[in-house]
Amino acid sequence: MTGPPVDPFAAVAPRYGGGSLADVLPSALAVLGVPGAADLLGLGPRLAGVRRIAVLLVDGLGWYQIPTAAPYAPTLAGLAATVGAPLTSGFPSTTPTSLVTLGTGTPSGAHGVLGFKVRVPDTDRVLSHIDWIGDPEPLRWQPVPTWYERARAAGVAVTVVSRPEYDGSGLTLAANRGGDYRGASGVDELAGELRSALVAGAGPVLVSGYHPDLDRHGHLSGVDSAPWRLAAAEVDRLLIRLVDGLPSDAALLVTADHGQLNVPDEHRIDLDTDPRLRAGVRVVAGEPRVRYLHVEPGATADVVAAWSAVLDGAARVMTRDEAVATGWFGPVPEEHLRRIGDVVVVCRDTYAVVATRSERPIESRLVAYHGADTAAEMTIPLLVVRG
Repeated sequence: MTGPPVDPFAAVAPRYGGGSLADVLPSALAVLGVPGAADLLGLGPRLAGVRRIAVLLVDGLGWYQIPTAAPYAPTLAGLAATVGAPLTSGFPSTTPTSLVTLGTGTPSGAHGVLGFKVRVPDTDRVLSHIDWIGDPEPLRWQPVPTWYERARAAGVAVTVVSRPEYDGSGLTLAANRGGDYRGASGVDELAGELRSALVAGAGPVLVSGYHPDLDRHGHLSGVDSAPWRLAAAEVDRLLIRLVDGLPSDAALLVTADHGQLNVPDEHRIDLDTDPRLRAGVRVVAGEPRVRYLHVEPGATADVVAAWSAVLDGAARVMTRDEAVATGWFGPVPEEHLRRIGDVVVVCRDTYAVVATRSERPIESRLVAYHGADTAAEMTIPLLVVRG
């Protein structure tokens, strides 16, 4: 795997099939001997003899954020320097998409969770994947079997450890079905449940953990803010607890769903206050760094032209077919195509397209965002620690 580009705003394509988040679980489970799992990341030589693997996903821990976190998270920085390598997330570089990409081992086009918010086809309803309960039915909306299901069928003891309030949600079922669910609310409880599940039984064992606080404080206060620094220190404490005393037949893999970048006020374009951006647009989905525009019949060309003129280089504006042709989503089956907008807007640099009236006010007041294809958002770590 090659390193990330020096420029954090350079465009990065997902490296599906040998350098992406989608490749983590197949590679780990190949080490555990699960049939059909391919070691796409070449973990086998480093993990020979390992029978227990914990995979920890730290929300918002981009590769480019690790140097910023280093003064407050020296253990994290040390692991990144010695046993770390960069991967890419899938696209969009956003939490719901990445969690399902990790769980299924597939690009977003295959699993269909194609963004933070997507339009439900044949309706004007916009589904927020983090507020998803029941409808659409998760196993129909996300039809790809998870690697947790496959591992369990092969005799692996599988446990998922995350926040108690996420148990049974649509996103949890889409991303994590197949694992025994354990709720854990803070760093100490998360570490305890992960360690407990990791040492249970004779093996093989797969444990998946999720920690959301770094991302939350980045959104609310900004990357490198005081709350973000405290959250980075908590990540370090979590890593220390997990690494210390790791069994000799165990390994810890640490990764992330995306990075983050701060968006200044002067780089925010409000689609709700400019009639040129509303003309011909029926439904707006996506998120501030990646917008999906579902347009009135026959309006696609006019919407592309209007948005290109107004944004004037702050974003790439393209049709659905053009966006799919980039390979961002991997192959997209027909049943998932219309979840992507007729027009796709991907922000460059530190720009964002907010919606101050039609979305919840907090969504346009966040400090840091993610979702687009810059190196700062797309490049994530993989830290491989042996017991």
